[in-house]
Amino acid sequence: MTTIELRRLGLADLRAIEEIERRSYPTPWSRSMFAGELAKPASVCLGAFEGDRMAGYMIISRYVDAWHVMNIAVDPEFRRRGIATALLEQLFDLTEDEGRLGYTLEVRVSNVGAIKLYERLGFRSRGVRRGYYTDNREDALIMWRDPEPAHDAGA
Repeated sequence: MTTIELRRLGLADLRAIEEIERRSYPTPWSRSMFAGELAKPASVCLGAFEGDRMAGYMIISRYVDAWHVMNIAVDPEFRRRGIATALLEQLFDLTEDEGRLGYTLEVRVSNVGAIKLYERLGFRSRGVRRGYYTDNREDALIMWRDPEPAHDAGA
């Protein structure tokens, strides 16, 4: 595997994000949706790069009780190389000081590969959102990774 660098995303990355998004999803997010997330202080937006080329990205929003994986995609040419795993593990590392927050996401019930990836990383199914996806009314599996137990001394 070639070396992949993970770094925070900025507005200058919008074009590359959009290209991967269009290649990955039947109903891609708009540029303004990505720009809005990139600008939010409560978001964590990470990209995976091989040299100057973006291989994948992840958009996370922080809520009161959880980090919500809003969007994650890997360019089809870079799939099955551990990039999504690396992005999620980087999220867990960056947010470990806020370990009392869990992580949540929605995934198409038909996306068996992604579901297996999330399960390998500690996510578990907690429900279904019926007709969640607008392109074909497919259901979404709601998955959660529970927060790490507190390690407070004397608590």
